[in-house]
Amino acid sequence: MVTPAAATPRMPILFAGHGNPMNALESNDYTSGWRRMGERLPRPRAILSVSAHWYVPGARVTSQERPRTIHDFGGFPRALYEVEYPAPGSPSLARRVRELLAPAEVAFDERWGLDHGTWSVLVHLFPSADVPVVQLGIDETLTPEEHWALAVQLRPLRDEGVLIFGSGDVVHNLHTYSWGRHPVEPYEWAVRFEKVVRTAIEQGDLQKVVHYEELPDAALAAPTPDHFLPLLYVLAQSSPEERVTYPVEGFDGGSVSMLSVRIA
Repeated sequence: MVTPAAATPRMPILFAGHGNPMNALESNDYTSGWRRMGERLPRPRAILSVSAHWYVPGARVTSQERPRTIHDFGGFPRALYEVEYPAPGSPSLARRVRELLAPAEVAFDERWGLDHGTWSVLVHLFPSADVPVVQLGIDETLTPEEHWALAVQLRPLRDEGVLIFGSGDVVHNLHTYSWGRHPVEPYEWAVRFEKVVRTAIEQGDLQKVVHYEELPDAALAAPTPDHFLPLLYVLAQSSPEERVTYPVEGFDGGSVSMLSVRIA
């Protein structure tokens, strides 16, 4: 059970570019970075995950005691479908999220679980799967500005020992992704877009990030909102005086940013 506790230190906030689901199984620069991030994080009471892969009409939050591991992909090796991440859920955190997001209507969902946007990173951050995890769905009917306003309402959770975790990709274009085995250089438009977003974050110009669709190269770098919006949920928890770091950097396949953002 997750309950507010005044003595709990304020949690950092974290966004991870999760990239290819195979990162759940592989040992590479990205997964090594995630493991180091996990080792340096204070232990949270629970995790509230906002994953690019739960992009659905309406607001909803997982409310099971034992959320299932969802293998929401196709065409990968059998070993990836055998991965289980048996973290407990937290009905009490689900209720707290619904309370904070009122008057927005947030449905309790017992059918979804932990999708690969969540577990493919958490298997490295918290490999023991002993921290309760709740997922917050991304309401596809809302604008980025409306998502930001909703996310701001979650700010008390940081002081209640809850890790706000966003999983997506700052740049995500699978139509231009190189599926070969050999590394490729990132596209110039991908590098430019990520740099603009990073600069805006560092300068505290977060409204520029909220209005990312107006940025040059956005049509190529973020052709759909699902992978970008988790970043907004993380940035909405931040304060101007906090330090921004990038524990993981790089591009996969030329068109997927693996950038991680830690703010504390």
